[in-house]
Amino acid sequence: MRKTKIICTLGPASEKPETLRQLVDEGANVFRLNMSHAQHEWVREIVPRIRAIAQELGRAVAILMDTQGPAIRTGNLKTELHLKPGDILEFTVRRAKSEEAYSVDVNYDGLINDINEGDTVLVDNGVIHLLVLEKRENRIRCKVITPGTLGSRRHINLPGVRVNLPPLTQKDLEDVALGVEMDVDFIALSFVRQRSDLEELRKLLAQKGSKAQVMAKVEDQSAVRLIHEIIASADAIMVARGDLGIECPIEELPIIQRKIVKLCARLGKPVVVATHMLESMIHNPLPTRAEITDVANAVFEQADAIMLSGETSLGDYPVECVRVLNRVALRIERSGGAGYAKAAVLEDARQKTVASAVVLANSLPRAKIIVFTRHGTMGRNTSNLRPEHATIFAFTASEEVRR
Repeated sequence: MRKTKIICTLGPASEKPETLRQLVDEGANVFRLNMSHAQHEWVREIVPRIRAIAQELGRAVAILMDTQGPAIRTGNLKTELHLKPGDILEFTVRRAKSEEAYSVDVNYDGLINDINEGDTVLVDNGVIHLLVLEKRENRIRCKVITPGTLGSRRHINLPGVRVNLPPLTQKDLEDVALGVEMDVDFIALSFVRQRSDLEELRKLLAQKGSKAQVMAKVEDQSAVRLIHEIIASADAIMVARGDLGIECPIEELPIIQRKIVKLCARLGKPVVVATHMLESMIHNPLPTRAEITDVANAVFEQADAIMLSGETSLGDYPVECVRVLNRVALRIERSGGAGYAKAAVLEDARQKTVASAVVLANSLPRAKIIVFTRHGTMGRNTSNLRPEHATIFAFTASEEVRR
C-alpha cells in the first residue's frame, strides 16, 4: 500500500469520465482544480463527475481547489513583442500612453508604489529578465537583460518585492464561494505571505459553514521568511516550486524544499511537493532520469503528497504519469525514509499515546496500526510519526474525513 499521495491537476487531457477512472485506478488520490484557468461552469460539471466515479470504484478521492491569488499580469497585446538584450520596455498602469517602442499595460495599479529602481522584473515564468531603470507617475522604464517574446496576459514576478495586494481577490472570493457550494475538501491559497492571509480565508470558510482544509502555497521569499508561522496556521502546505524557483535563487530551491518538508514533519502538518515532477512527460511517454530522481527524493524526504500539473491537465500521457509516480513511490517507500518525523513535536497526551503505539509497532515484524477517528485527528497524528513498516488502518464514520 502506497503511503505517498498523488495529486493530479485536471484539464482537457483528463476531464473525460474514462480518463478519470483510469487515473483513480492507477493511484490518483486527489484531483486539483486550478482556478487560474477553470471556469465555474466546468467546476459544476467536473465535481459531481469525480464524486460519482469515486463512489463507483469504491475509492476515497479528495478535491483540491487552487485559487489564482493576487497575480500580476501583463495586459493584452495586438502583436507579440520580440525583446532583445538592451531594449527598453515600459510597464504602464491605467492604460497610460508610452513613447517607447515597446510597452505593455499591467493589471495592478499599485505596481508603481511597490517597485524601486534597481529591482528585478521577471516575466513569463522567468523567461524574460528586466532591470528597473526608473519609475514615473504611471509607468516603469525597464531594460531587457534576458531576451524573449512577450505575449498577452503573461505572469510577472518581482523577487524580493513586497506587493501590497490583498490575499483574496474578488475572483478568489467568488471561486471560494463556489468551492464551498461544491463541498471541495481542500482550498489552496496562492502567494501566502503571512499568517493573517490564512486566517482571512479560514474566517471566510467558517462564515460559510465549510469544513474545507486550508492549504498554504509557499511561492515567494516572504513565505519562506515566515515559514514557521505559516505552517503553524495552515492545515497543509504546498511547496509550489514553479513561482518559488523564480522568486528565489534556483540553487536555493532544493534547500528550501528540504527545510519545509522537514519542518512540516516536525510540526505534524501534511506537505505537498509540486511542479515539474514529470514535466517532460507532457509530450514524451517516458520521464527523464533526473525527473525520476526528483520524485524519488520527494518520497525519500517523506513528503505526504506529490503533485502533477500540466502533465495531467494538458499532457499527452496523463495516465502514464500517474503510473510512473505510483511505481517510483512504492519502490522508494520500501527503502526507508529520511527520518524527519523522529523530531516530531508531541504537544498533548493523545499525540504521546500515538507515539508509544508507533514505537511498539516499529519494534514488531509485520505490525499493523488500527485507529478509530471521528474527525481524523488521531489518524493524522499516527501518519505524522511515519511508522517504519506498519500499515495504518484508520476507520471513521465520516465520508469527508475518509477523503
